[in-house]
Amino acid sequence: MRPTGRFKRTLVACALVVATAAGTVGWASGEVQTAVTGPPPGTAAWTADRLLGRDLPDPASATPARIARFFAGLTVRQRAALAERHPLVVGDLDGVPTELRYTANTRALTAERARELARAADPEQSDGARRQARSRAAAYDGLLAPGRHVLAFDPRGRGQVAEVYGDLRTARRVAVVVPGSDTDLASYDAVAVMARNLRAEMTRLAPADRPAVIAWVGYTTPVGVGYDAATGHLAEEGAPRLLRFLDGLAATTRPVTPPSVFCHSYGSVLCGAAAHRLTGRQVSDLVVAASPGMRLDDAGQVPVGARARLWATARNPSDWIRRVPAVELFGLGHGADPSDPGFGARVVSSDGAEGHTGYFTPGTASLRNYADIALGHYHSVTCADTVTDTTEDCRHGLR
Repeated sequence: MRPTGRFKRTLVACALVVATAAGTVGWASGEVQTAVTGPPPGTAAWTADRLLGRDLPDPASATPARIARFFAGLTVRQRAALAERHPLVVGDLDGVPTELRYTANTRALTAERARELARAADPEQSDGARRQARSRAAAYDGLLAPGRHVLAFDPRGRGQVAEVYGDLRTARRVAVVVPGSDTDLASYDAVAVMARNLRAEMTRLAPADRPAVIAWVGYTTPVGVGYDAATGHLAEEGAPRLLRFLDGLAATTRPVTPPSVFCHSYGSVLCGAAAHRLTGRQVSDLVVAASPGMRLDDAGQVPVGARARLWATARNPSDWIRRVPAVELFGLGHGADPSDPGFGARVVSSDGAEGHTGYFTPGTASLRNYADIALGHYHSVTCADTVTDTTEDCRHGLR
């Protein structure tokens, strides 16, 4: 049987996906990752603890709202005792009061740093293991510097962390930055810069809103450009973790609107996987940048009930993501380009941005637009130069 024209086109497109993934950074450079999922480490000891004379809420099943109610009913002394006995659980449990999480994570990071330093000094360890231990200890040491606010920490795998820039107790506007591939404890500084730049721009535009921005590295990201980066399995594993984190913010913070969530590169694949389950309490605006696709056919697949506005960033000419075909075939690729006018997202300008990671650079139109979106200054957003007779201005219908 001769292949049909449609089948031939499908094979050609699939070959393009594979060839692009192989040629952009090197298919062989990608390592298949095992996603870190489930409740925080130390959960077994937590659930067995009878310090309070009653069961503690199970991190595997209790909702963040349930966790928040539980801690609201404890005395200051009881909260402190739990944070001291179970820092890895309390520090990474969505729904726990913010300041208590900071305290617990300081303890957890201090203990993990000591553990890694001991490994680095152990002559029984290989040179590679000691080198890795020193690197981990240095990362923990940086996070323990005065003035840092670690909202979540999980040492498993390549390490996960969430850090707050600003004060969640007083912030009127909150944003969350979700990074893409190759982000973990060792490379955390890149997303930290994005978050700091966004907060600085928000503060410049609206200091009275006392904005806070969270760098959220709460899922296992792909390494290199290989199977993980070309498929959605890590995004699917990470989506429930992002949704739970947003539920925790809703239970413990009181900004004037729910957070705006900014999803960079593979982070937009994760946000696409989460979009079907978003609620209006979790997010007000969903913004994607340098996106390879969201595994959505169009913006209409973000539930109307979420009341979330979906924004996409125009790809700058030097972003290598432009070379990735906008297809999804046999599980490879991530589908339609969200910045294509036909997708239906509100497309904003990225003038001045360079490369794959330059969208959060000070002075760019994209960073200014992100700050305006997070602040609700929709009238100030500059649309991308992609408006045609069949598309609407990106600010249409917004106040």
